[in-house]
Amino acid sequence: MVVGNETPPMEQHNTSTTADSEIQNKARLAIIELANMISVPMSLNAIVRLNVADAIWQNGSNSPLSASEILARVVPSGGDAHNLERILRMLTSYGVFEEHLSPNSSNHRYSLTDVGKTLVTDSDGLSYAPYVLQHHQDALMRAWPRVHEAAIDSTTEPFVRANGEAAYSYYGKKTEMNELMQRAMAGVSVPFMKAVLDGYDGFKGVEKLVDVGGSAGDCLRMILQKYPHIKEGINFDLPEVVARAPTIPGVSHVGGDMFKSIPTGDAIFMKWVLSTWTDDECKIILENCCKSLPVGGKLIACEPTLPEKTDESHRTRALLASDVFIMTIYKAKSKQRTEEQFRQLGLSAGFSALRPFHIDYFYCLLEFQK
Repeated sequence: MVVGNETPPMEQHNTSTTADSEIQNKARLAIIELANMISVPMSLNAIVRLNVADAIWQNGSNSPLSASEILARVVPSGGDAHNLERILRMLTSYGVFEEHLSPNSSNHRYSLTDVGKTLVTDSDGLSYAPYVLQHHQDALMRAWPRVHEAAIDSTTEPFVRANGEAAYSYYGKKTEMNELMQRAMAGVSVPFMKAVLDGYDGFKGVEKLVDVGGSAGDCLRMILQKYPHIKEGINFDLPEVVARAPTIPGVSHVGGDMFKSIPTGDAIFMKWVLSTWTDDECKIILENCCKSLPVGGKLIACEPTLPEKTDESHRTRALLASDVFIMTIYKAKSKQRTEEQFRQLGLSAGFSALRPFHIDYFYCLLEFQK
């Protein structure tokens, strides 16, 4: 007999079983998605290689196109529109494209979302497309099946195990890889630097600025255009890197080794340098920066900063995925860090304080004060 609102034992059991089954079904679905996740970056890589974003964008029209229409623009000799549509649909589910269904028809057409627009080549010839390609080169792909080895033995990173030498030296011997890296970094750097120059005024009062790891000098060029009072900019990087750097008014290209010494200046700027080195190596870099600055000088470092607590946000996932990339490709003990970890590194190297500026979802601007 059932009394009041009590649920019969069998009904309670059935409800519990149904809930458990639903949880298990969702868990199995999630692991299937994760196991097949390689389809996402490889399909993105395919879209970039086919230049699909520019084909749809067409100078800003962004008119929805079918797979056949896209294929006619990127492969005039023909191709398989059905297979291209399979790629487009999958990436639509990840927000790269927007799908348009015609009334009373199964015909699918596709336009670019804001995410997809990051792959469009702008008036300066830049986009995030080279950044996608750079991550999926053969030498890098060979390293990924060996990620587990970084947990077994961290003395050698997976890239070295797969390719026989460190990534930086390997890139230096491969002209195409190095050029792709330069294009990838330019595509990422320019929009970030625009955000820096719009949201940070710490370059005021600086007369001599050193960019450590400045590559071709693109960041210095932008900074000097915004702050013409800076009398001298020094683009400091490896000799073989600055040897290929273009002439920039007001900028001197200086080759050297940041682990030995860094040119003096009122302020030092660096972008995404510290994350690719170990704590001990970062301390040496920071100590050399500190030695090269006058009292009251500052180091302006742009780095991704990890959250203290892990969550499922796009930002946290992007940061942690990038952290594993660094571990796999550059150094098994190099890493991205929290703000507090950066603060402690700065203090140990002789800086007196750290001020963080959050002007970008991915990077944080860290101002180390001497």
